[in-house]
Amino acid sequence: MSAVPSTSHVSDTSSLDARALFAAFAGLCGSLVAIGLARFAYTPLIPSMIQAHWFSSSQTVTLGAANFAGYLMGAMAGRPLVAKLSNRAALRLLMAAVTIAFFACAWPVSVAWFFFWRLLSGFSGGAIMVLVATSILPHIPAPRRGFASGMIFLGLGLGVAASGTLIPQLLSTGLRNTWLGLGMLSFSLTALSWFGWPATNAPAAQAGSAHKGESSGLALRVLYAQYAANALGLVPVIVLLVDYVARGLGRGAAVGADYWVLYGLAAIAGPMICSNLGSRIGFRAAWRAGLVLQATAIVVLAKTGNPNVLAGATVILGVFTPGIVPLVLGRINELLPNNFLEQRAAWGRATTAFALFQALGGYGDSYLFSRLHNDYALVFLCGAGALALAFVADFLVNARRTEQTGR
Repeated sequence: MSAVPSTSHVSDTSSLDARALFAAFAGLCGSLVAIGLARFAYTPLIPSMIQAHWFSSSQTVTLGAANFAGYLMGAMAGRPLVAKLSNRAALRLLMAAVTIAFFACAWPVSVAWFFFWRLLSGFSGGAIMVLVATSILPHIPAPRRGFASGMIFLGLGLGVAASGTLIPQLLSTGLRNTWLGLGMLSFSLTALSWFGWPATNAPAAQAGSAHKGESSGLALRVLYAQYAANALGLVPVIVLLVDYVARGLGRGAAVGADYWVLYGLAAIAGPMICSNLGSRIGFRAAWRAGLVLQATAIVVLAKTGNPNVLAGATVILGVFTPGIVPLVLGRINELLPNNFLEQRAAWGRATTAFALFQALGGYGDSYLFSRLHNDYALVFLCGAGALALAFVADFLVNARRTEQTGR
């Protein structure tokens, strides 16, 4: 592992120099390649893979789930990985692995072959999610970390948008060429970010970090549970939105695709909107607002067929799909101020909880959807219920802590 820098390495000024901006850009490339593309680009490829007889419909869905399984494994492995390697070396290795996986998926040699590469891309995505922000933000001046966090996770929104815009264009050139095109894009972003990663690991803690402010083990555990509940709330929307508009509301596949593009465009702005909101009003208040807005939007989605209202709900959900990431990371930083290693550990646990319940939610929603005879509204309302519980839990833990501390 590389040497730990002194705390003076982190500037006290509020401006971002070229090195800090380059690091934030590298983070954007990392989130775009390993999650934005590796995960979200797969969904629009499913019909083409089935039609091209690469795999059966059930095999194609199973191969999609391999990415979620790998993501969970990567989220748990991120911290042990940097115990062996520096942050820079680990992130370079993980991005290279995703790039190789894109190229490998251009040839459907067998189900096992494809499963391995989708699993590897998911593993890299989970590890990068744990490492990317916690490798960069300690090197960013504190007043600018909200902006930098939004820039890093902008890649998630770009990936959602690309799944509805870029991928259909690539598919017009053929399925294999689409995978090769994703590989070339990933290779280019990996090369552009190669020297942007900070050369030194973050300091363990800054002066005065022994004082943890409002942090407590209980507050962090509740935050992990809330983040997991947020995964349960979002999965039905991610999986069913297009199908709900196309078949559930009878608008047709073209209109359903339009709503997905709208969702993706909103997702581009989501990380910057949410990180800036957290910087202005505090990440705790912004997180609470995010939970309420998401739950409300999902209820609206389930209860209305009005195109304009439906579009508004879609925009809100598109903003928060990637936007919750900087909100939760910012909340962790509030609870563990300046203790960068503890922040990484907490962020790793939060990411693991999200990944686990995202996978469980995917399978659970599929089961509910079939058992409820394709009742979209009830499945959506289950997601809204999870978000409502997460919102209530925040007030319950606050009341308990106030009672314990007398404040």
